[in-house]
Amino acid sequence: MVAWFVRHQRKLRLRAHLMQEAIRNRDFTFRLPTDGMLPGERAMQQTLNQLGETIRQQVNQNEVESWERLTRVLTHEIMNATAPITSISQSMLGRNDVKGTPLEPGLQAIYDTSRHLSDFVANYRKMSELEKPVLAVIPLRPMLDDVCKAYPGLSWEVNVPDNMVVRADAGMLRQVLMNLTKNAVEAEAEKMVIEASVTTQHLSLYIGNDGLPIPAENRQSLFVPFFTTKRNGNGIGLSLSRRMMIQQGGMLDLAEKQLCGCRAGFILTLCNASAE
Repeated sequence: MVAWFVRHQRKLRLRAHLMQEAIRNRDFTFRLPTDGMLPGERAMQQTLNQLGETIRQQVNQNEVESWERLTRVLTHEIMNATAPITSISQSMLGRNDVKGTPLEPGLQAIYDTSRHLSDFVANYRKMSELEKPVLAVIPLRPMLDDVCKAYPGLSWEVNVPDNMVVRADAGMLRQVLMNLTKNAVEAEAEKMVIEASVTTQHLSLYIGNDGLPIPAENRQSLFVPFFTTKRNGNGIGLSLSRRMMIQQGGMLDLAEKQLCGCRAGFILTLCNASAE
């Protein structure tokens, strides 16, 4: 009995050490097993496992809100800076003593660049000013089938029950699914995999593809506004998609592990309507 007690205490100390290291490394996805534990210890471990998920969601939400505040300041300053440049360069281009001179190409480049930057910021503002979501119980499979039909050139493997329902904003959820599919196509994907897993309160959708893998050095910056590795990308899609999921009480994360046949994937977390 004494030997069992000593071994048991060592296991508990090891669990505490592992959780401490996970939190120190900002890894809130830890899930430690509850086998072989006493009833009170098992309840405590289950609570700590759930607490890790709660902390992860709160950290992600605070991060998104911080980026939103910073982006609002930056876009405001950019608009203030580019407006006079656009106006002055446009006025100079209309002068007779500028037309046909070596100054004209340079002023035209200044005008085009400032106008492009102003348009980009204006479009981002419109996209980021999301309306309040209208949550409803939505059959999930018909929406996934519509997304599949929108991209007939892809091979689809959808493992989602026909009767599965979620509580979400239909328009926002559809936009997120379309954004993830569009990104996969741009990463040269030929196959998409969607697989559902259900807990008591939440439903998780793994959305993976066989396109180009995401480089390790880019994984931490994927949801940062304006971050992009594409030549013609704007870095808005993923950050906006995560914000739409948070507004619905869900989350969008990069998948840590990929299903067979996939080289990149995301986890889309939604409220499980059947649990209400």
